[in-house]
Amino acid sequence: MFETIILILDSTIRVSTPLLLACLAGLYSERSGVVDIGLEGKMLGAAFGAGAVAYLTASAWLGLLAGIGVSVALGLLHGFASITNRGNQIVSGVAINFLAAGLTALLGQTWFREGGRTPALPEGGRFSEIVWPLAAEIRDIPVLGPIYSELLSGHKILVYAAFLAVPLTWWVLFRSRFGLRLRAVGENPAAVDTAGISVTWLRYRAVILCGVLCGFAGSYLSVAAGSGFGVNMTAGQGFMALAALIFAKWKPFNAMFACLLFGFLDAAGTRLQGVSFPVIGEVPLQVFQALPYVLTVVLLAGFIGKAIPPKASGIPYLKERS
Repeated sequence: MFETIILILDSTIRVSTPLLLACLAGLYSERSGVVDIGLEGKMLGAAFGAGAVAYLTASAWLGLLAGIGVSVALGLLHGFASITNRGNQIVSGVAINFLAAGLTALLGQTWFREGGRTPALPEGGRFSEIVWPLAAEIRDIPVLGPIYSELLSGHKILVYAAFLAVPLTWWVLFRSRFGLRLRAVGENPAAVDTAGISVTWLRYRAVILCGVLCGFAGSYLSVAAGSGFGVNMTAGQGFMALAALIFAKWKPFNAMFACLLFGFLDAAGTRLQGVSFPVIGEVPLQVFQALPYVLTVVLLAGFIGKAIPPKASGIPYLKERS
């Protein structure tokens, strides 16, 4: 039983990584007052860019840079529509999702002729696991060995980067001058503008940071967790990240625990498929697969208490002229 728990928790960490990165991405954007429904599209674009470049160059690092570049470009497109032109942020985000879904499938089919997928990545095209010192030697020690060797050791570098990004995001938002200004522009952009600080430039920087983190999230799917890009491989994880962000009430550590909860449901469902439970017997696999999405709907229905977004969230800022 203990071994099963360790395996479920290990899988939870892996599954939670892209959700956490996308959730933190949305946190930066929405804290600045820019609603970003396009997390899913940026993740998908990054996954395709990373998978394609990693296949062509046999370099996971170049794939990661390409994924970040694609995601930032989509983020700047969203910023141009919603910040510069003061368009509807929801419509802009949805358009990015449609654009990424169609364009990645079209380019994948045109370039690689494998049904929209990229070919399997060559050696060097994927990130390898990082094994901690003495992991093999202490594996058989009761309790401590499995926790150290299985749960903490053996993850890809992007997994560790995702969880290190949580305290870093907290420090940036709540302890740095940039974070103070970012939160202020999401609450009262007119006051920030009066202080002589550019609301537009602050929001663009938030959108760029959002693109960078979505780039990490999408790249993780294709060059770390997987071995190449697959059509619509994000499978709604960007929307789940948005639900986790609301569940976390726009706070970094709460976001981490929310994403771990989603990841745990997914991992437990995979491990428990085919298991016969007392009284109810064997539960169909589809029930476990649906649990994260059911929880998303339940949370968004308002069962998390009152979640108050930044006051200027979703409202384009128009500078008053004297």
